[in-house]
Amino acid sequence: MSELVTGEAVALELRPARLPSRALAVLLDLVVAVFAYVLVSVLLLVSTASLDVAARTALSIATFLLVLVGGPIAVETLSHGRSLGKMAFGLRVVRDDGGPIRFRHALVRGAVGVVEILMTLGVVACIASLVSARGRRVGDVFAGTLVVRERIPVVSAGFVPPPPPWLAGRFSGLDLSGVPDGLWLAVRQYLTRMRQLDPQVSVGMARRLADDLAARTGAPVPQGIPPAAFLAAVVHERQSREARQALGPVGFAPPPAQPGAAAEHRPPVPPAGVWQQAPVQAAQLPGPACLPGPAPVAPSVSPVRDEPPADRPATGFAPPA
Repeated sequence: MSELVTGEAVALELRPARLPSRALAVLLDLVVAVFAYVLVSVLLLVSTASLDVAARTALSIATFLLVLVGGPIAVETLSHGRSLGKMAFGLRVVRDDGGPIRFRHALVRGAVGVVEILMTLGVVACIASLVSARGRRVGDVFAGTLVVRERIPVVSAGFVPPPPPWLAGRFSGLDLSGVPDGLWLAVRQYLTRMRQLDPQVSVGMARRLADDLAARTGAPVPQGIPPAAFLAAVVHERQSREARQALGPVGFAPPPAQPGAAAEHRPPVPPAGVWQQAPVQAAQLPGPACLPGPAPVAPSVSPVRDEPPADRPATGFAPPA
């Protein structure tokens, strides 16, 4: 296990790739590169049959450099350290600080790899990888890189215990700008492993780390607070500040509606009897003295319907009885 410290003082526990997996990845990359080199060479041989021997030799050297040297450099640069063989075996090339590699890292690895892999058939690379504690070959040493395993078994990650509830937000005004990254890393590692230490050793380490942290912040450790709880509270405060800085201000919430505000926006209620028809009055009919024969019978009034006319849209309003 190799702990790589990033700029945010986070320990990345990465597993360096060992010789067997790296050798298989390089072998697969070489097979693909040689196949591409042979294919390009045959195409150039057919297309340049009219050239002299010197021109063919120059083209062969240029093809060798472009395919077997420039090809892996371009692939590692564009894929950020993952060639075809490394993707097949779950490997990746990273910097010493855990970040992705760039063109200069891939260029140094490729240039040195011509000597230690192609010209010596990988003997120098194998010896260097066996001697190195993290399995690095000569090209990795000069380029400042490391080949790590990406597909690793899931293990329980280190958990930083939260501070006691009565300490939450107590150190919101503490100045944490003067605390170095190394001290943050030491505090985090102690908090994740303090339950695995001897009680006396754990108390002593907590006291020393708390004194160092208080000296960097300019504020002494409050009386009555255990050193481990003080460290957890300060780390929690730092994480809270980073979260607020990353997420930004909380979104604006509209004010609650007033009790009488809803009544002001209600749709107008249509007056009663909009869809009612005027009833026929019996007084408007002619009397019996005006008409001969039997007395006329007043026509029956049809019941009022609540349905709107066919030529007008329905609104769903039911008039009162």
